[in-house]
Amino acid sequence: MADPIQTNPDLYAVAFENEQVRVLRYHDRPGDVTKPHSHPNSVMITLSAFDRRLMHGDESIEVSIPAGEVRWLDAQEHAGENIGSTDTVTYFVELKEPSARTGTSVLGPR
Repeated sequence: MADPIQTNPDLYAVAFENEQVRVLRYHDRPGDVTKPHSHPNSVMITLSAFDRRLMHGDESIEVSIPAGEVRWLDAQEHAGENIGSTDTVTYFVELKEPSARTGTSVLGPR
C-alpha cells in the first residue's frame, strides 16, 4: 500500500493520529494530479465542493461532490486529478482497524 503522505507530501498532511485513526488533510488546486496511493476504510469530510477524476488501472470515474459532505470510503487504491475550477479541501479519517474489505478496488466515495 502506497501511503499518500509519502507519494503526495505536497497535497496531504497528517492533522491527527492515534492508535485507532489517522486524520489526513488534503488540499489541491485545479489541474493537480496525485500519484497512485491507497487509503484504508475511511470517512471523507469535504470542506469545499470539487470535481475530480479517480483512476485505478484501466478504470476511471468522475465525481462532483459538494462542500459539507460526510461519506464512507471503502479501502481503495487510486490516483486523482482535480478536473474542476476550484481547490479541493477535504479531511480523511482513516481507520486503523483490520477489515475484511481491505484491498478492494472500489473507487470513490459512498
